[in-house]
Amino acid sequence: MYSRNCTDRLRHLSRQFPAVLILGARQVGKTTLARQTFPDMTYLDMEDPATQALFAEDPRFQLDARAGGALILDEAQRLPLLFDALRGAIDADRQRMGRFVILGSAQPALVRHVAESLAGRVGILELSPLTMQETATGARPVRDYRQLWLAGGFADALASESRGGHFHDWWASYLRTYVERDLPMLGITADPILMRKLLTMLAHAQGGLANLSQFAGALGVAQPTVARYVDILEQSFLLRRLPPYFRNVGKRLVKAPKLYLRDTGLLHHLLNISSMGDLDSHPIRGASWETFVLEDLLRREAVFYPHGVPHFWRTAGGAEVDLLLERGGQLHALEIKTSRASSPYLARGLRAIMEDTGAVSATVIDQGAGTGPLAPGVMRRGMAESLTWLPSE
Repeated sequence: MYSRNCTDRLRHLSRQFPAVLILGARQVGKTTLARQTFPDMTYLDMEDPATQALFAEDPRFQLDARAGGALILDEAQRLPLLFDALRGAIDADRQRMGRFVILGSAQPALVRHVAESLAGRVGILELSPLTMQETATGARPVRDYRQLWLAGGFADALASESRGGHFHDWWASYLRTYVERDLPMLGITADPILMRKLLTMLAHAQGGLANLSQFAGALGVAQPTVARYVDILEQSFLLRRLPPYFRNVGKRLVKAPKLYLRDTGLLHHLLNISSMGDLDSHPIRGASWETFVLEDLLRREAVFYPHGVPHFWRTAGGAEVDLLLERGGQLHALEIKTSRASSPYLARGLRAIMEDTGAVSATVIDQGAGTGPLAPGVMRRGMAESLTWLPSE
């Protein structure tokens, strides 16, 4: 088991709200996090047939019968009637904080039920796959970030090799279960073959601008169908839609979002990349590295600056930066490079972007060693020196 960065954030939310909702992809570690953080809570799995039958008959009675203790309710979206019962139980003792911890991997259904029944009564935490900082805390700590880059941040995929397996096998099983079991159980219709083809196309276009009409044409389906599938992937935490940042600077700006498969293990599985040797010689290497660094940063950013908003910046003239972190009134620009950054042209470009956007800092993260200034206000950092680092206020 790993120590998760968001543990303190979860405890903080449990002191502020009667219920806490932990959202995240399947197998990302929600149950482990909840049981580690709240070991005295009673754990109930709504996928267990016996438990589901009890709560389906009279959910409010089942909650009240356990009123003496706090409850972890796993896969709560399987039982929609539970949410009205939770509202009644919470309102009957509104001053009692941290009474329920609700876990769910199906964001559309779960958020809808929360919005309808538990508005104002629940704090929400999104749990992401492991960061490099977190993998250093496990029983088999990861010492080389390239291992995490290759296999991705899902704990079971990362540990596959130590069990004599391979992360490809884990992801093959995961995607089959996701498409053939999870989505239909949630009432979401998605053709498995079409979903797999779209995922592979997204992998080849990793980090590119969203061009859904191009995907639709290649797949031979209508654009609204592709848009619906992209929404499903985003809402299931497998895809990130990174929006552009807009500012009136008198320049033509790119307005389409960028699309990233959020875990590099999934990306490499879809592209049949099995080793670092395969990755080092693959055309996707640059986009994969960008994804790995961007996701590691954003997973930590979401914990320590939960109200921040990520963007990218690109003008029609070609000026761009991979990531703009917006925290209140401040912006921090980050550029991600595969090789060591030393170009004066890069530093001048980042200085110009700082002037255009009003960013208070600019940082280049690469695979080189050490850290150092590139220009006034512009720093470069090696990834090995950035595993716990975030731009300062």
